[in-house]
Amino acid sequence: MHYIYLHGFASSPKSAKARDISDRFTQIQTKVKIPDLNAGDFSQLTITRQLTQVAAQFSNDSTPVTLIGSSLGGLTAAHLGQQYLQVQRLVLLAPAFGFLSNWLPKLGNEQIQGWQQEKYIMVYHYGEERSLPLSYNFLTDAAQYQEKLLQRPIPTLILHGKNDQVIPIEASRDFGRSRPWVELVELDSDHALGNVMEEIWQAIRLFCQLY
Repeated sequence: MHYIYLHGFASSPKSAKARDISDRFTQIQTKVKIPDLNAGDFSQLTITRQLTQVAAQFSNDSTPVTLIGSSLGGLTAAHLGQQYLQVQRLVLLAPAFGFLSNWLPKLGNEQIQGWQQEKYIMVYHYGEERSLPLSYNFLTDAAQYQEKLLQRPIPTLILHGKNDQVIPIEASRDFGRSRPWVELVELDSDHALGNVMEEIWQAIRLFCQLY
């Protein structure tokens, strides 16, 4: 089994969660790949580019893959699971279901129209600790990735904070409600899940049978 961790939007492999997951896999002497989804050019980021980049990490010998994805990385992982039979398990940490419907209202119509006209919007990048331009292509590309398309019955563990202000827990509840193969664990945390990493790791170990 190959393990790949996908970090969130405007984040990086150096994020607190990515480092925590990496350290814990190291402790049990299991390899986890953590690709940099910024790919050296955050401005041209799209979900399609993330899908292509991660799929290129799959081995050619059809070794099964477990994807662990955080936020937008979780949404990307879910779509990879739909498209590639090699993906045999998903662990989604506060997955960004309903990403655009949750994010765009915070920007407001004026800012979105400006983004469309100027072709770029400045976004704070937590990995870089500065604002970077993001192409409007990100928005048009993301619109085609809808949750209703995710129907492959793949064993899925979702861990989501009850106090998440970025992606409300209702998004994961709605997703799991019509998919009996999804197990949702609700945690006393926010979007960052920083205070529950031990609980998350124990849930991952149990779900992935990592001993």
